[in-house]
Amino acid sequence: MQTLAHFADGGPGPWILLFPVVWALVVVGGITLLRRTVWRGRRGPWRPPAVADGSPIAVLGHRFASGEIDEDEYWRRLSVLDEQFGRTGKGGAA
Repeated sequence: MQTLAHFADGGPGPWILLFPVVWALVVVGGITLLRRTVWRGRRGPWRPPAVADGSPIAVLGHRFASGEIDEDEYWRRLSVLDEQFGRTGKGGAA
């Protein structure tokens, strides 16, 4: 019975199994790298979050989510905050 890839005849022997393992590690490493950097979604390393966590808009969203204010009050206050702190308002970044 012959061994893997004719090891006794000068072939690569059992080391031939190492190459698929190395390629699998390269593919898994590449996917992991892409998931941690490029495929992060909206919050990649190149794009800051749309609303800062301590901003008034975020606080209003937390209050609405916890049930402190109702939907009408949320939209009313959000429209005022968008004018002051929104992206296109007076204090906006862009």
